[in-house]
Amino acid sequence: MKYVLVTGGVVSGLGKGVTASSIGVVLKACGLRVTSIKIDPYLNTDAGTMSPFEHGEVFVLDDGGEVDLDLGNYERFLDVTLTRDNNITTGKIYQSVLEKERKGDYLGKTVQVILCTLLVHCSHGCMMLITHCFCIFTVFQVVPHVTDAIRNWIETVSVIPVDGKEGPADVCVIELGGTVGDIESMPFIEALRQLFFSVGQDNFCLIHVSLIPVLGVVGEQKTKPTQHSVRELRALGLTPHFLACRSAEPLLESTKLKLSQFCHVADGNILNIHDVPNIWHIPLLLRNQNAHDAILKHLNLRSVATPPELQEWTKRAETFDNLQNSVRIAMVGKYVGLPDSYLSVVKALLHACIARSLKPSVDWIAASDLEDESSESTPEAHTAAWRTLREASCVLVPGGFGDRGVRGMLLAAKYARENNVPYLGICLGMQIAVIEFARSVLGLQRANSTEFDADTQNPVVIFMPEGSKTHMGSTMRLGSRRTLLQTPDCITAKLYHNSEYVDERHRHRYEVNPEVVGILEEAGLRFVGKDESGKRMEILENPSHPFYVGVQFHPEFKSRPGRPSALFLGLILAATGQLEAYLTKQQNGSL
Repeated sequence: MKYVLVTGGVVSGLGKGVTASSIGVVLKACGLRVTSIKIDPYLNTDAGTMSPFEHGEVFVLDDGGEVDLDLGNYERFLDVTLTRDNNITTGKIYQSVLEKERKGDYLGKTVQVILCTLLVHCSHGCMMLITHCFCIFTVFQVVPHVTDAIRNWIETVSVIPVDGKEGPADVCVIELGGTVGDIESMPFIEALRQLFFSVGQDNFCLIHVSLIPVLGVVGEQKTKPTQHSVRELRALGLTPHFLACRSAEPLLESTKLKLSQFCHVADGNILNIHDVPNIWHIPLLLRNQNAHDAILKHLNLRSVATPPELQEWTKRAETFDNLQNSVRIAMVGKYVGLPDSYLSVVKALLHACIARSLKPSVDWIAASDLEDESSESTPEAHTAAWRTLREASCVLVPGGFGDRGVRGMLLAAKYARENNVPYLGICLGMQIAVIEFARSVLGLQRANSTEFDADTQNPVVIFMPEGSKTHMGSTMRLGSRRTLLQTPDCITAKLYHNSEYVDERHRHRYEVNPEVVGILEEAGLRFVGKDESGKRMEILENPSHPFYVGVQFHPEFKSRPGRPSALFLGLILAATGQLEAYLTKQQNGSL
């Protein structure tokens, strides 16, 4: 197995995930099979309980793994299906080590991780703490149990077959989260150092992503932060083979020369990832700098690789740059303060728009701003939110938890239903559509979800029977589940090419109350998709509306560049008045 390790320095948020994904794209374009691993040094077992405001969206895999959003980048860029084991966290490692300790696997041994501050002789001959010594260096000791567990995990996951083919991948791209020097990542650095030592130079390539800032007053590209970051990495036993330098503008030759001289990296191995119009250009940037050739040479893979085939990728990037027409999409959610909270939704909209030669114009609306008496909103924000909603061509209400902003979402759903504005509700967005319909059409003013009102007289959305009310982590209905389409005579079935069923990923605790389905359908709603038991409502439509669809699953997680989600495509088609023509052509076999 060949390993490509991507680390980051100077500051967080440099785009290590996109860089790692792009490296994988270029290597895959050379005919290699590529898999990925993301290491997150936090103590959480997974990302499932983390706030979207703090960490961005929680990406869900087929096997139900709740993982870091960078795995979404890997799946979209590499077009592979990953597992929960492709996301390693400190919590997972410690949990596995402690389980072994409890079973007696380490009987007689002390299991610990020690960060040492040692007394040494300094150059002046006196004893002092190393942190105060002129000859500063770091000694990090990790009892082998922990580092062995990390190495074993990496080596085991890296050989899991990908793409549904037999045999392991050729290359495993590993991204180490955080920034070099973070104390929580030290065990992983040490484990990766040991992995490098064991597999050898020809099987391990380290790419360090760093920042090259330009000070406004001086106007000079500064290399000192990168020099310090590389020095920190080398002090921990790892020397980068490549530098991936993030900058606003292309690197100057003088900057490259300085980096090469002081970071001990060959000039040809200094890659520049400067700002580009869209992230699809990054694999092309790497290709244009012959990054693939240098990495293949380092890993001794030239003999089995082919010249990179990136024509489709190039066309997609250039198409996006040249788009003139756009479509306005009102995104009504509760986490709009951080766009990464809905990263997969945004990407799915992009994929659908590109397929119709459109540029997405997403108008972010905080759901609470639509509420008349919201304590979180000002009159100005309220007016602006409603103006934005009315100017949009379609409305999308994504998933979420908790009652904040729910009244605003209900108003958005009602506006879309009453004004024939295309509407797509995802997870909570579907439940919102049911609650709004029950209140406005059935006259059940107290209709609600038991998530928001445990004592509601009309519980149209209820807690799932197999869910847990005492634990939050991994207790939801998670992962890929099958939805049976009840009739071919519905928009959803036609968008899914007349399939009898669809397999989409779920992440929710609440569902439509089966006891109220009958009265909802009598009043005009249609539940056109159900689970295999027939008791769980998965897809709803309003037949009297041009496009009013709610789904309990998350179709955004399986959307891919060049292969957009059917429902997101349907939303964009409806928003631009093309849905009926598209479905007619599809039924006639023209598409």
